[in-house]
This record gives sequence, C-alpha cells and structure tokens, in this order.
Amino acid sequence: MFALIEVVYILMLLFGANPANAFFQFIKSMAVPLALFFPGLFNFANNNLDVIVNFGLAAVFWIVVTGLIARLVSR
Repeated sequence: MFALIEVVYILMLLFGANPANAFFQFIKSMAVPLALFFPGLFNFANNNLDVIVNFGLAAVFWIVVTGLIARLVSR
C-alpha cells in the first residue's frame, strides 16, 4: 500500500496534476512522509527524473520491506 501511494504521487506529478486539488494534497500528505530520507538523495537537472528516481526508490524500499515482513509472518 505504501508503494502504491508513492507511485500515485509520482504519476500525479509527472502528468501535471493541479497542486491545489484536494486529492493531490491528500496523496502528497501521505507520500512525502513515507518517502523517508529518499527525496533529495539524488539531484538531477530534470525535475521529473528527480521525482521518479527519489520517490521510486522509496516505493522499491517499501516493496522490499513489506516482502520481508510477509516472509517473517508466514513462518
């Protein structure tokens, strides 16, 4: 679920969603804290690439963490 929030935020930014929209603000309010230390980890001249890499790494991180937790719980 956490990774899905990150992916939705990435897509909304890439497709130029209206930042004043309530749904965008709601997704952003969840995505930014879930990204942990990843935003700003890599800086690129292209803002879209910056968002894809940094928030994408956060999404991959959450997929790995939830996979590990699922394996531990299933034992």
